[in-house]
Amino acid sequence: MLRVLAVDDEKPLLEELLYLLRSDPRVHSAEGASDATEALRRVTRALESGPDGPDRIDVVFLDIHMAGLTGLDIARLLAGFARPPLIVFVTAHEGFAVQAFDLKAVDYVLKPVRPERLAEAVRRACAQLGGPAGAPAAAASGPPVRSQAPAASGARPAPQPPQPPLPQHRPVPEVTVADRAADQIAVELGGVTRFVAIADIAYVEAQGDYARLHTDGGSHLVRIPLSTLEQRWAARGFVRIHRRHLVALGRIDELRLDAGTTSVRVGAAELQVSRRHARELRDLLMRHATG
Repeated sequence: MLRVLAVDDEKPLLEELLYLLRSDPRVHSAEGASDATEALRRVTRALESGPDGPDRIDVVFLDIHMAGLTGLDIARLLAGFARPPLIVFVTAHEGFAVQAFDLKAVDYVLKPVRPERLAEAVRRACAQLGGPAGAPAAAASGPPVRSQAPAASGARPAPQPPQPPLPQHRPVPEVTVADRAADQIAVELGGVTRFVAIADIAYVEAQGDYARLHTDGGSHLVRIPLSTLEQRWAARGFVRIHRRHLVALGRIDELRLDAGTTSVRVGAAELQVSRRHARELRDLLMRHATG
């Protein structure tokens, strides 16, 4: 079974990647590193412990765009070791595939990561390491073909026991975030779907091509841009206050003006309001208070 290290400087994406890797039965352990320094330290320790040591790392799943050293830089450094781990790149950018495979990468997985695509990368790594590469819970494409040896003259073929029906596996949909109904949004993580009421969302925070929904009970990462949620939820009272934040108007507790800057308090969070949105927000709050 594989021991893997995932490297990504965006914590929500790293957590999701680790969740998916740990869900694969071919993965013995999956640890995370949030920058190049930590990743190189872990790999060096693994190599020092030996191929059968407790810190062994078989595969490194690498983001490419990171602060400081990029994933390509890390891969070049690892290539200098006598027995480097295998490399799988996990990135939102298609343009580095040629460089990645020049560095002997096992696979190149595009974000947002689909569980079945990541499972294929794990299969390739297992195959290259000589371990069992079968995808977890994968069904054959059809019933098994039995060998038809010629029967002896006058003999009847032995009866075959009935075979149980093969499980039917539905393909994982390309889109994993969708509205269940007008008042809910479905959030899927590693095949587990949770339904979040839009009325429970206090504000939304942009995180690249993702958005994090903040509720009183916690937060949820979804694969949908903030601009799309802004258009979809405008009629529900969500307003853009900053390039990074979308806020439910009714959840704003305070509007603060301090030395020319504007911010709002939403529960325990204080969010900055950009200048371009400040006047519109004040007008909306006034109408909301008097309406």
